[in-house]
Amino acid sequence: MPALPPRGATRRRRAISEINMVPFIDVMLVLLIIFMVSAPLITTGIVDLPSVGKAQQRPPRVVEVVIGADERIRLRVDQQDAGTATLAQLATRVREAQAGLDDVPVVISADRQLKYDSVVRAMDTLQRAGIKRVGLAVRQGAP
Repeated sequence: MPALPPRGATRRRRAISEINMVPFIDVMLVLLIIFMVSAPLITTGIVDLPSVGKAQQRPPRVVEVVIGADERIRLRVDQQDAGTATLAQLATRVREAQAGLDDVPVVISADRQLKYDSVVRAMDTLQRAGIKRVGLAVRQGAP
């Protein structure tokens, strides 16, 4: 028979060194329910991106500004060469090519290797001159 401790002595208890997982699991389940309920209520941002469409028919007159890899600016009117221009002359030359018709579209096409800054400067020059219909030429299926 084991010996009993004396009357005044208390028994020493060992501390439990295990982690109680029940509260942890309860908290995780509550968070899971909160996220499942709130997920459908979150609205996603909608971004309207421009799309490239096909025109029904080509306009009767088009002024094209072609910026080469060497940043030289050439003008073409109805796919016919109309000479070169500097950035300072661009607005007046485009106005002359439009022949007083404000609804004639101006299309800017540039070399792929060209810095985008040159294209933006040309667009800015045309916009400051009050030319309304300015667009960028795109190539379908270009890599």
